[in-house]
Amino acid sequence: MIGPWVIGEMLGRGASGRVKLARHATTGKMAAVKILNLHPSLSSRSSNMTSAGAKAEKMLLAAEREIAVMKLLDHPNIMKMYDVWSSPNELYLVLEYVQGGELFDYLCSRGSRLPLLEAVAIIKQIFAAVNYCHRFNICHRDLKPENILLIDETHVKVADFGMSTLDSLNGLLRTSCGSPHYASPEIVRGHLYSGASSDIWSCGVILFALITSRLPFDDPNVNNVLRKVKDGRFTIPDWVIPEARDLITRILEVDCSKRITMREIFSHPLMRMDTPGIILPPAPRLDELALPVAKKDVDSDLLRNLCIIWREKDKMAMLERLCSEE
Repeated sequence: MIGPWVIGEMLGRGASGRVKLARHATTGKMAAVKILNLHPSLSSRSSNMTSAGAKAEKMLLAAEREIAVMKLLDHPNIMKMYDVWSSPNELYLVLEYVQGGELFDYLCSRGSRLPLLEAVAIIKQIFAAVNYCHRFNICHRDLKPENILLIDETHVKVADFGMSTLDSLNGLLRTSCGSPHYASPEIVRGHLYSGASSDIWSCGVILFALITSRLPFDDPNVNNVLRKVKDGRFTIPDWVIPEARDLITRILEVDCSKRITMREIFSHPLMRMDTPGIILPPAPRLDELALPVAKKDVDSDLLRNLCIIWREKDKMAMLERLCSEE
């Protein structure tokens, strides 16, 4: 057991750890427990104690950032975090159990492309979740079908915020991350980039995959994939309807200054198609989010979380920023 959680079968395994099914001993609530090893094993060929220690520290910082971000977010299309536990060797993130599995596996299992309205319903929810994050200045940076989980065939949740961060104050980021097939050209080139605009690009690749059942930039050789992404050349099948063709083209624009914005996306004809059963909550209003708060009303856990994702070591400095009217 981990706290009140009874650990069950293995659900999956990734580079950073493994995921197991869990059940709350009292309530019976099901959860998925992400188990992170805090002390990666050494490889006799190339690793040493220093590199292993650096890897462990990097993993812990990423986990802290994921915890902080997920505690701040509350949206029906974003996976929830219930609890966090730790032992001397492992960290346990108790997450919402989304029983439908990965969108990637669902797409692969079908063997054919999705009906248009099903694809539109899914991408609407992904955009709604990502837009919600962007309103808080949080960018995901690893959007791909493997990180989209299915509640059922048309309802989804965005997961895995291990690479997420806050856009810097000047709006540009430097660290390259994400998967090659879904990374934006500016990330692939190693340029400074807008996290929000790069997230939009990744959503465009997902939209292309949902509608056509293939990727716009694909090749067995990853270097060729990166070259294709940088060039931004792709072919949309002739049968794709004009509305979908237009939105894909405007999202997968190599020049990020010309790339469609989130506001424009939600006004696009494809996004305005009727998708029965899909109700998107309104995005939070900036004038409400930006209101200053009294120091006595600032939650200590929230303050710590903000310090983690802003990489701010001085809690008092962060507190002053939260309470400022500027």
